[in-house]
Amino acid sequence: MTRTPTFEELFRDCQRTAVHLEMRDAYMKSDPAFIDWKAGETFDPAERWADWHAIVTEATGRGVEVRRARIVSTPVSEYIRFEYDVTDGLNIAAGESVRWLSRRTATDLALPGNDFWLFDSSLVLVNHFDGEGETLELELTEDPEVAKLCESAFEAVWKRATPHAEFELA
Repeated sequence: MTRTPTFEELFRDCQRTAVHLEMRDAYMKSDPAFIDWKAGETFDPAERWADWHAIVTEATGRGVEVRRARIVSTPVSEYIRFEYDVTDGLNIAAGESVRWLSRRTATDLALPGNDFWLFDSSLVLVNHFDGEGETLELELTEDPEVAKLCESAFEAVWKRATPHAEFELA
């Protein structure tokens, strides 16, 4: 049985690009950071998720282009407001480019059934969640057809999506 590399190893081994497509309106509502945010507590996202921030900062620092696209229902959910609020201090601060796309404008796009990370256009890390947005399992594939579908879907979303700084939650 082959061991699945850790997220840190996937980023460490990535040479050119890492793209992430998110398509849910809520993730892990049990996350203590989300609970704190709902309670009105303020925190530094880069400090709160220091390990993740360090992994992505290291990758972008050596020239890996890291992009994240989020397809969201509008008006947005409470969880998406939380993601939006931490994006500058976490994702953008780590060197990621982030764009948002209203689900209403994604109807004609061919999208895979699950969120994913695509590393160097060839290695796909599929995220499987339960109905409440809690992580169930990760699936790693190098199937060229899956990688091609994911890359095509991501690029179609990216082209149509709004950069983070211009996206309005209203």
